[in-house]
Amino acid sequence: MCGTADLPKVALSNRGLVMRTVSNFPHPIRSVDHFEIPMPDGCRLAARMWLPEGAEQKPVPAILEYIPYRKNDLTAARDVVMHPYVAGHGYAVVRVDLRGTGDSEGLMLDEYLQQELDDGCSVIEWLASQPWCDGNVGMIGISWGGFNGLQIAAMRPPALKAVISCASTDDRYADDVHHMGGTLLIDNLSWAAIMFGRNTLPPDPRNKPHNWRALWHSRLKESGLWLKNWLEHQHRDKFWKHGSVCEDFGAITCPVYAVSGWADGYCRSVFRLMEKLQGPRKGLVGPWAHTYPHIGKPGPAIGFLQECVRWWDQWLKGRDTGIMDEPMLRLFMQDSAPPQTSYETRAGRWVTEPAWPSPNIERQSFFLSGNGRLSLRRADDAAGTQTVRSPLSVGLRGGKWCSYAVPGDQPADQRGDDAGSLVYETQELAHDVEIAGDAMLDLVFESDRPVAMVAVRLSDVAPDGATTRVSYGLLNLTHRDSHERPEPLEPARRYRASVPFKHVAQRFSAGHRIRLAISTNYFPIAWPSPEPVTLTVHPTDCRLELPVRVGGAGDPAPAPFAEPEGASPLRVETISKPQKDWAITENLADASTVVEIGEGAGTYRIVDNDLTITSLGRGRYSFRGDDFGSARAEAKWEFEFSRADWRMRSVTETTMTATPSHFHVEAHLEAWEGDELVHEQKWTEAIERRLL
Repeated sequence: MCGTADLPKVALSNRGLVMRTVSNFPHPIRSVDHFEIPMPDGCRLAARMWLPEGAEQKPVPAILEYIPYRKNDLTAARDVVMHPYVAGHGYAVVRVDLRGTGDSEGLMLDEYLQQELDDGCSVIEWLASQPWCDGNVGMIGISWGGFNGLQIAAMRPPALKAVISCASTDDRYADDVHHMGGTLLIDNLSWAAIMFGRNTLPPDPRNKPHNWRALWHSRLKESGLWLKNWLEHQHRDKFWKHGSVCEDFGAITCPVYAVSGWADGYCRSVFRLMEKLQGPRKGLVGPWAHTYPHIGKPGPAIGFLQECVRWWDQWLKGRDTGIMDEPMLRLFMQDSAPPQTSYETRAGRWVTEPAWPSPNIERQSFFLSGNGRLSLRRADDAAGTQTVRSPLSVGLRGGKWCSYAVPGDQPADQRGDDAGSLVYETQELAHDVEIAGDAMLDLVFESDRPVAMVAVRLSDVAPDGATTRVSYGLLNLTHRDSHERPEPLEPARRYRASVPFKHVAQRFSAGHRIRLAISTNYFPIAWPSPEPVTLTVHPTDCRLELPVRVGGAGDPAPAPFAEPEGASPLRVETISKPQKDWAITENLADASTVVEIGEGAGTYRIVDNDLTITSLGRGRYSFRGDDFGSARAEAKWEFEFSRADWRMRSVTETTMTATPSHFHVEAHLEAWEGDELVHEQKWTEAIERRLL
């Protein structure tokens, strides 16, 4: 699960976005900041709602967003721009905190447990039965809320008529923060650390005056260490299959609108959903990071809320909006761009595909040669081999698995990483080449160790040598045949493996070159192998398959999206600005390398509820020389909430190291009410590595 790590977005203007504010809607609206929905077992979930005036007399459909990120504070800035807008077009929009989060009762012990999904079905049933609801319900969500929207749709609650799922996945093992190609993502730790911190937060005493403290103490004592749970499931087992709708796409029969961005970690699922779902469906992938498209960055942001209203009107009100007459899939075809660790906007154009797989895509093979060439013809040179044993420094310029559009988290110039890799490159392109979809490397190799990984990168090389990563893929080579039943490698035995890349739509400009880089390490995106590995590659037996899009610039332009707009922003007083930095320090004296990442939203006050919030995060990823046992990941989060004479604070710290046989985790939690330390807990865990 990947969430929005720097929630809340304190003000839209802080992100350089231009959005038209709308205050007059077709339907005047009112809001209810806090109410509670009873569950069958007596637990009460906290909710917030925006709905049209007079809905009790003229009921309207309901839209549900169902997430753990606290309705009245951490997502308030985002919610008040988005949800009143949709409500003003004739919907009751309801934000519900999951059990054990925000102002809801109970405990949340992990992601997507059956209790969460059952509660979601109960919430939908409750909404449909209210006098202001006409019995039709839709679900919308990004990340966690996109996941559980699909998961609940697969349970088929009768009132759920349509879903918008943004930045989500159909496969919790293959495409989530935990693993990529069977490798262990560092986001597994960073996301666990974020939730470790958020699980220490209490209900707001203003909304739960009688039992907030008891609920809080229960959370502190019983929420557990999620990182340990996740590390214990290193292969694709029942733990990950639960909540993975790819196990039975046919279970989803309601219409689904799937949305993501190329800089997001979850774009691949859009294509699988378009291919595998049988009911009405649409897909949209922009240049964006992990965010809703109306505040999408890198830009261009779009009028996504207008698009949502069209979708809901079609499926919840029975109006023919024309949205289903349009092509199934719309993609942003990115132009060549210089490498940057953050983009305000990406140049390009929108293209459409009638279906997926698309008849507009031709998969073309590019062959590798021993002299480093990449060409459409198989090399004539005699068969030979090349070896690669990448240093731990390969990956420092890779950015983050899931970009949040903050400076530093997108890939830098790849020349540094490519120096420790095998590199194959086309000649200068005589004409533009456009790709759309997932590249694949057919790799023939030998390994000198039983456990090895490979990282492959596809880059756009400009005439001046600047190298922009376009896509990449990771594969734990013990998973070459199965993520469920991996097998160790036999040294010196020859193997063939298919290494998939992330989907992308990209134009390589004439005069540029296409580069393939192959390395045996990609830290700190993925945890290193247990020990250094030398791969022997048979280049003339390998091929790179690219999804080349035919038609190119002659495509008719689709109808443009409307410009971004939303409701009036939240009134927020900024006390200290968010800390956002990404620093790489190399100490030549002791051969240490440290990556430090600043996260969090700083300190701010929500004017309307007089709540002051501090959110500060720090990630630190380090290693020494080429010592694979020195890899270390650390994350620290500090939260403070205060109002008048009430104040709480929490500090959580997580550290992970590894030996060839085990992962080692240490964690520490402290929580204060005022100046009194009310809870402290420590964990020391060792988890056996299993071909990882």
